[in-house]
Amino acid sequence: MSWPPPPPFFRRAALFLCLIAPSAQAQGVVPTAPQVIELDIQATDAGLRVSESAHASEDAGTSALIPPTLIADSPAHHPEGLEETTTTVPLELLVDEHGGVSEAHVIESSEPRFSEAALTAARGLRFAPARMNERPVAVRMRFTYYFQGRAQTPLRAWIHGNVRARGSRRPLLDATLLVSGQPTPLTPDANGDFELPLPAGTHTIEVRAPGHKPATFQETLADGQRLTVIYRLEPTRLNPYETVVRDERPRTEVTRITLHEQELREVPGTQGDPFRVVMLMPGVGGLASGLGHPVIRGGQPAATGFFIDGVRVPTLYHLFVGPAVVQPEFIDTLDFHPGAPPARYGRLLGGVVEGRVSRPREDRLHATASLDFINSSLLIEVPFPSTGTHVTLAGRVSYTGLLLSLATQVASARGAENIEAEFWDYQARIEQRVGEGKLRLLALGSSDTLAERAPTQTQFLPGDSIPLDPTDGMGIRSRFHRMDLRGTHPLAGGELELGVTAGIDELGFTWEMGPPRVPMGEYTLREHSLAGRLRWTRELGQTLHFTLGGDLELRRATVIAIGNGAPVGSTYFDEEDPLTRPRSDARMSSAFAELRWTPSSRWMVVPGVRVDSYHLLDEVTHTTLEPRLAVRHALTQTLVLKAGAGLFHQAPTVLVHMPVMDTSALRHGLQEGIQFDVGAEWKPHEAWEFNADVFYNPLRRSVEFDIQQALNRRRGGASGSSPTASGDAYGFELMARHPLGDNWFGWASYSFLQSRRRLRIDRYDDQNQRVASEEATVPFAFEQAHIFNAALSYKFDGGYTVGAVLHFNTGRPETGELTPQPMRAGLDDEGRPKWVRQDRDRVGRLPSFWRVDLRAAKAWALDDLTLELSLDLMNASLQQEVLFYEYTATQSAAGATPELRRNPRGFPVILPMLGLKGSY
Repeated sequence: MSWPPPPPFFRRAALFLCLIAPSAQAQGVVPTAPQVIELDIQATDAGLRVSESAHASEDAGTSALIPPTLIADSPAHHPEGLEETTTTVPLELLVDEHGGVSEAHVIESSEPRFSEAALTAARGLRFAPARMNERPVAVRMRFTYYFQGRAQTPLRAWIHGNVRARGSRRPLLDATLLVSGQPTPLTPDANGDFELPLPAGTHTIEVRAPGHKPATFQETLADGQRLTVIYRLEPTRLNPYETVVRDERPRTEVTRITLHEQELREVPGTQGDPFRVVMLMPGVGGLASGLGHPVIRGGQPAATGFFIDGVRVPTLYHLFVGPAVVQPEFIDTLDFHPGAPPARYGRLLGGVVEGRVSRPREDRLHATASLDFINSSLLIEVPFPSTGTHVTLAGRVSYTGLLLSLATQVASARGAENIEAEFWDYQARIEQRVGEGKLRLLALGSSDTLAERAPTQTQFLPGDSIPLDPTDGMGIRSRFHRMDLRGTHPLAGGELELGVTAGIDELGFTWEMGPPRVPMGEYTLREHSLAGRLRWTRELGQTLHFTLGGDLELRRATVIAIGNGAPVGSTYFDEEDPLTRPRSDARMSSAFAELRWTPSSRWMVVPGVRVDSYHLLDEVTHTTLEPRLAVRHALTQTLVLKAGAGLFHQAPTVLVHMPVMDTSALRHGLQEGIQFDVGAEWKPHEAWEFNADVFYNPLRRSVEFDIQQALNRRRGGASGSSPTASGDAYGFELMARHPLGDNWFGWASYSFLQSRRRLRIDRYDDQNQRVASEEATVPFAFEQAHIFNAALSYKFDGGYTVGAVLHFNTGRPETGELTPQPMRAGLDDEGRPKWVRQDRDRVGRLPSFWRVDLRAAKAWALDDLTLELSLDLMNASLQQEVLFYEYTATQSAAGATPELRRNPRGFPVILPMLGLKGSY
């Protein structure tokens, strides 16, 4: 039995060579003795390397030597009776110029039968002859035969395995194996699978991978066995804050802040909702602490557009507080444009918040389930590689109504109150590869119900007096649905995207009276929409990128008012009131173009233009032209200067989005504003980013209804006074940020904001009588002059994460919108003090407010499951925000002088949230 020399056989060849010089007769000269040159042959992975010995002749032409190569093997037979013996027989071969073995000699004596078997086999070897100066030559070389006895254990077992991270099941492609302490090559495929041949027997296998704890496994293999294993390594840090190179889009906007993954889900005080992080961005104020409606650069919350992968949604938060209407795991990246957004965003007067849906994970099934005090959710991703299909389903349901009901029954012995507060949402995505393109169906929706129901019956205890007045109940219901079909495909050297979106928005109010519970009325705003859009992009050479697009949207708005509780006070409508008109149909269309020009590596110029048409059918048409421009200049490798400007329009708005308003209110004309923004971005290190922006936004025309106008239950309430005004906003923003990396992330930002409106206000005398009406410049109702935010989150070994947020803002003007009317001290007819209505341009401000939010989490990595227990505490500092002042006049005795008191009113918004999340 023999073991043939493994290729390349020169790896075990001798390290000398005898070279016989070419025949002298061939060159027509007198023959002389052949010249002998000693050379070393060294085997490497690149082949044979030949070097002369110290005695070689310089003119021997050895640099032109091409060594022989084996082309036909000749195995040796194991001598009978010696099958269990292992030995080697070194031979010296003379390989002639034809590649045959003309001589063979044993170099070292051995068992004669092994030597004879080796010599016999050697005569059958065939080589491609050695060549020197392109001529075949004869060489003398060493060749060794290996005889391996049966006592050696043959390689007759295999381990088929997969190396993955414990908990996340992520394949570890950079893993290495040590078998019994010896490194073993490992070449896993894209799924982390490998095959390892081993001798039969017991082996100790140690598996290592960067960022994971080493693990040791013991495997016992039998002859011919194929063992399948899964080796899981525990990460040193679960879900570490790693700096990951992503497919970043070119930064063409003046200002865009992009947050990724854990930056969206692990910020304290947000309960894991990506969109609530916007409230901690520079340039963002709020209506009140805990509410998730951003006031961006002094504009109305309704002036900000919310998008999910290009699909506009009316709101982002359940019950106006949170959580978000889209599951956190469904969102991968968040883009925040505080001002001067690109031309593809239209029919907006303010900023843009867009959540980008996470990329489909096509490797295997994924699932995430979450459970906390108020809701539970589930997300499932299923890939079908054979058909190129990927399906994602998600849903969430709350049980806040049950908890509130239990809380009120505990707080009140009678349990007379019946509070309903519930919400649910859903998301679905189906992606399908179609040739060179892709087709995607995205569906999402949300529902919120908040109500205080009138009692069905009243319980009385002994001694109670029976009330004569009934008890009222009121409910609010808000819903929306979106269905978006989108396809992309290469076209004319670029990429074409086509999409169609159908939507339903609904906001309803109900009134009832009891006991017994009797419905009194319903007021519902409902809007159906159907929109089509297209966008085509193409690279034009090395310096130009062109985008062309447009959309067409049809909207039908319907108002339902029924019963004595109807806003108009009866069952008929006011045709002049945009919020009580029975039906309004509108068509909105647009076209836009944008060119990205990069004449050099330091300059980028992005001009754009947008044309929009707002057509309220059979009534009015508005057409707008919106030029936009953004310029970026890299002053150095780390410092970029930027500037931008644009013209923007939007339909009339209420404080927060209301269906019907942006359709039927078109008869009041459009809002128009200009945005200017200049700033700088400095990145002195990979781990640090600094941004500074100065902005000025003239508001040439605003049509902003307040809540009282929108919900006034008297006939014609919204059309009683003109909401048209003008104004401006200006300020600057600073931000220092450490993105994901080095196991922590965080940022700090400061914003100085001023926002004003010029509108008609009323003047009042000491008798609370309106004495004049004039134009005046007043602060915007939700202006906050100074805002500071700082966020920090750090991940420790062992799966521990801690974080904190500090927020500070100066108080808003005391305007009386959504709160009691501000007052001033005056005198009545008898000279006694009393409260008198304060003029709008002379009101004071609410006190400043600050709070601290905390978050702590512990994660565990099970075999194929990751569990995380988190505690998120908003306003851990227990601070109370003053929302308004209550004005009272008290008398110590009959006839005494009243004492005027101005009492701050508010309550500490403290929201502890204990949550458990499992990811498979």
